[in-house]
Amino acid sequence: MSPMRKTTAQRSAISLFSHSTLSAPSALVTALLSLVLLVASSALQAAEFSRVRAERAGMSSERLARLDEVMKGYVENGSLAGQVILVLREGRIVYSAANGSRDREAGVPMTQDSIFRIASQTKAIVSTGIMILQEQGKLDISHPLSRYIPEWGNVQVAVDDGNGGYTLEPARRPITLRHLLTHTAGMSYGSGPAQAAWEQAGFQGWYFAHRNEPVLNSIRKMAALPLDEHPGEAWIYGYNTDILGAVIEVASGMDLASFLRQEIFEPLQMRDTHFFLPQDKADRLAVVYRPRRNGGIEAIPSTDGMQSQGLYVQGQGPNRSYSGGAGLLSTARDYARFLQMTLNGGELDGVRILSPKSIELMTVNHLGDIAFRNGTGFGLGYSVVTDLGNRGSLGSEGEYGWGGAYHSTYWVDPEEELVVVYLTQLIPSNGLDDYSKLRSGIYQAIIE
Repeated sequence: MSPMRKTTAQRSAISLFSHSTLSAPSALVTALLSLVLLVASSALQAAEFSRVRAERAGMSSERLARLDEVMKGYVENGSLAGQVILVLREGRIVYSAANGSRDREAGVPMTQDSIFRIASQTKAIVSTGIMILQEQGKLDISHPLSRYIPEWGNVQVAVDDGNGGYTLEPARRPITLRHLLTHTAGMSYGSGPAQAAWEQAGFQGWYFAHRNEPVLNSIRKMAALPLDEHPGEAWIYGYNTDILGAVIEVASGMDLASFLRQEIFEPLQMRDTHFFLPQDKADRLAVVYRPRRNGGIEAIPSTDGMQSQGLYVQGQGPNRSYSGGAGLLSTARDYARFLQMTLNGGELDGVRILSPKSIELMTVNHLGDIAFRNGTGFGLGYSVVTDLGNRGSLGSEGEYGWGGAYHSTYWVDPEEELVVVYLTQLIPSNGLDDYSKLRSGIYQAIIE
C-alpha cells in the first residue's frame, strides 16, 4: 500500500467516524473507531518487517549468536566505531544488531535507525529507476546515450602512448545505456590516461554534493573529456551511474530526487532515504572514520567532503546536485525494503515497482567475455555470482549485490531467500575481514 493510498484510507475512515458519532449507537461508534485503528495499524505494519525466531525461518539462533559475538568484536577492538546489521530470510528478520557508536567522540550510541552515507549502494536504486522508465516506454537500455544527452555523441578515447602521454581516437561504437548499467561505457572516476584533463575539469572521485548546479549540467560538461577505454570492451568502475541519473532527469522530466521519491522511496515507504538530509534527522547521521597510522580509528573532519559527511544535510551546502552514483543516505531498514522488493520479483507489500522479467534481466551476467572477478559477472547495477566454486566463498550462484565506499555492503541470495544489509562508516577499510566473517557467520547458521 503506497503512502498516498494509506493516507486516503485513513481520512475516509476518520471522516466516517466523525460524522457517525453525532447519532450512531455506541456499538457502531466503537466499531468505527476500531476500523480507524485497524487501518492505521495495518498500514504501519505493512511497512515493517516481522521478526521471527531464527528456527522458524530455517536458521539457528545458537549459531547466529556466534556471528553476533564475532561482529561485536570489531567494535570492541577499535577497528570500527559502530555497525548496523540486518538479515532477512523469507522476508522476515532473523538477525539484527546495532553495535558501538554512531558518534564515538560525543558518546552517541549506534541505533537501528542510524543514517549512513551509502555511497555506491545508490547505484542499484538509480539502475532500478532506469528500468522503471523502460517499462513506462520512456527509454530503452539499448539506445545510445546521445539520444538523451546529445553532447555524448562524438566521444573520444585516450590511448596511452607509452611515454607518459596519450593520443586520442574516436570511440569505436556509441555508448549505450546498457554500457552504463554494466560499467562498460569506458570511463573511470577520472583516473585513466587523461587523468590530468579530468582533474582540470573538476571531475575526480565520486563526490558531487559541493556542486552548485544540477547534475545534468555537470554530465553535459563531462562529455568533452576522453574515455579510458572503448565502450563495450572493458569493465571500468566510474561515473556510469551518475550519467544514468542525468538520463533519468531527461527521460522523466523530473529532477532525480523527485523521480526516485515518487517511483521508489514513497511506494516502498523508504522514509529515511535522501540525497540531502532534513535538519530534523541530522543527529541520526553516523560519523565517518578513518584508520590512524599508529592503530585505531579517528573521526574525519566534516570539511573533507569526499571522505566525511560532506555537505549532505539540508542547508549545509548548495543541495542542488543529485549524484546517481554515490549520493544517497539511508538506513538498514530502508535499504532492506528495497532489496526485498527485488527478491520478491519487483513487488513489496502489494506495491509493484518492476516486473519480474525486469528484475531477472538486472540480476544476470551481461559481461560475456569481458574480464571481471573470479566466478562473478555484472548485471544491470549489481555484481552477480556465476560460479560459486570459482568465487570460493559461501553463498549461492545467482546471488547479487554490491557495496559502498564507506565500508558498507549488501547482498541478496534468491536460492536461500536471504537479504543482508551491513552498514558502517570507515574509509579506507585497510584489509578488515569483517565482510568475510559476516558472510561465514550467516551461512553457517542456515540449517534448512
